[in-house]
Amino acid sequence: MISLRNLTLRRGTRVLLDSASVSINPGEKVGLVGRNGAGKSTLFALLNGTLHEDGGDFLMPPQWRMAQVAQHMPETAQPATDFVLDGDTRLSHLREQLRKAEQLGDGMAIAQAHADLADAGAHDAPARAQALILGLGFQVAELDRPVNSFSGGWRMRLQLARALMCPSDLLLLDEPTNHLDLDALVWLEAWLKRYEGTLIVISHDREFLDAVTQVTLHIDNAQLTRYGGNYSQFEELRAQQLTLQQAAFERQQAKIAHLQKFIDRFKAKATKARQAQSRVKALERMERIAPVLASAEFTFEFQEPANLPNPMLALTDASFGYRAEDGSEKAVLSGVSRTVLAGQRIGILGANGQGKSTLVKTIARTMAPLGGKVTEGKGLAIGYFAQQELDVLRPDDHPLAHMVRLARELGVDAREQDLRNFLGSFNFSGDMVLQSVGSMSGGEKARLVLAMIVWQRPNLLLLDEPTNHLDLATREALAMALNEFEGTVMLVSHDRALLRSVCDEFWLVGRGQVGPFDGDLDDYQRYLLDESRRLREQARAAAPAPAAVPAPDAREQRRLEAQARQQLAEKTRPLKRELETIDQRLALLAQEKAQLEERLMQELPPAEIAESGRRLKTCTEEVERLEEKWLDVSAALEELGR
Repeated sequence: MISLRNLTLRRGTRVLLDSASVSINPGEKVGLVGRNGAGKSTLFALLNGTLHEDGGDFLMPPQWRMAQVAQHMPETAQPATDFVLDGDTRLSHLREQLRKAEQLGDGMAIAQAHADLADAGAHDAPARAQALILGLGFQVAELDRPVNSFSGGWRMRLQLARALMCPSDLLLLDEPTNHLDLDALVWLEAWLKRYEGTLIVISHDREFLDAVTQVTLHIDNAQLTRYGGNYSQFEELRAQQLTLQQAAFERQQAKIAHLQKFIDRFKAKATKARQAQSRVKALERMERIAPVLASAEFTFEFQEPANLPNPMLALTDASFGYRAEDGSEKAVLSGVSRTVLAGQRIGILGANGQGKSTLVKTIARTMAPLGGKVTEGKGLAIGYFAQQELDVLRPDDHPLAHMVRLARELGVDAREQDLRNFLGSFNFSGDMVLQSVGSMSGGEKARLVLAMIVWQRPNLLLLDEPTNHLDLATREALAMALNEFEGTVMLVSHDRALLRSVCDEFWLVGRGQVGPFDGDLDDYQRYLLDESRRLREQARAAAPAPAAVPAPDAREQRRLEAQARQQLAEKTRPLKRELETIDQRLALLAQEKAQLEERLMQELPPAEIAESGRRLKTCTEEVERLEEKWLDVSAALEELGR
């Protein structure tokens, strides 16, 4: 196990952990949480050997193999599959041994190397590497593309695939979801659930932590506290602890006040001096309970729009896409006819590469439609947060300069002090308003972009992955602000907690079309599994036939193929039966839930209301458990079908 005993850890002069103690057992999946700057990444540096403890003991089994995502951007012309394949360090080492043995002509060493490579899974390593790449959202045609031909976000996905490829007993993941779409995120969750080693993950995605982890480590006030349970369970337990701590603090303060009152009143009286002195000693011996300091969480709100056109905009038989360098047009979406009304909260769903960002960019006027008509309502004011919006900020300028320039571009006469006060509401106070943007964290840059959008008083918000660099507190603040916003919201995000809390309807972008999605996010996750299976089958059908090779005896070939089909059927049959059983049970539960919900709307005796409520809760919990099981079984079935 991993053991920290009375551990002290510093970064410069700052103490990040002070006499902290905790244990992590083999095979546990742990979420590491805490405020930005609390020391999460520093603790990772201790675990991977980059830093050493300043005091106390840190113990980890020396034989454990560790994997983590390299943070540097890879610059190599190596094909994507080979780059990920090299993440299996054991295979790379064995291949090097084989090469040396062949150079020396050492027959025994060559035979041993081949045996070791077989044990290490060399025969299916390329297929495993490609499964990781495809699972993280790449297309079949991109498997052999040079790494440096991809954008930064896609190269970081390849770094993640490379880390997953590495055989490990301990896997460290620091914000693995930042560059992922929802389809890749669902796949990663399923992969991590099957991972057999110890996992420690830093993430600001609440639902990802809930789905993957069973233990939560919280860093606060230079201490590490272990909680059994995922992030939501941690929040409940911590809230209970803080409530108890505050109550105990208040009781102790009342007792201290009572003792101090006696001391002050009688310390000068000879007859009471001894009793007063004993109370002084009691006060000195008392172990003080710290008060719960209410943390000033970040909050903000969108200003009331100047007007609300209705409809906001209308798309009529529109085609969206891009124009190639040779002038030809490449349509991604066609025949789109949708209307956006005032006050709508629309979540835009779709598998990777289907055209979500293309749709949003065209509505935001950064791309022109290829055909059809986009009709905007009179007075439409768009606030657009793009995935690459942080790159648009000028790194050498400070936040105040950005606001002054924005006011000038919009022709608004704004005093510098007013702009400073506005930035202060987004936690840019004091000298921070004059700090260069290039030296800021990703979360601070995202807050600056949000501030610039809010200042423009939009009535239509187009948000394309706005949470990539936001911590949990800022994500909560964004969700609250969006729920209070009086205009219209169109949101693309892999943060399911944000989608659930903000959106009341969904559009599905896929197969070149845009239409309503009749279902919730759980239904959408099932759709993603079906869609990925369809795309894989489509890619197989489009792949060129392999070059002809001398065929074995036709009868023997047919026998082998029949045997392979039979073996596959034997493996998949119980999984298919299990899926059918789950589907049947889910249908029954859906019917029972509907009956119970209808019954609870009627006037019933208290006892019947209580019983129906308990049964409804039981049904809901069973549905959640079965849906999770459905996803696991489907993933296993899909894995066998590859």
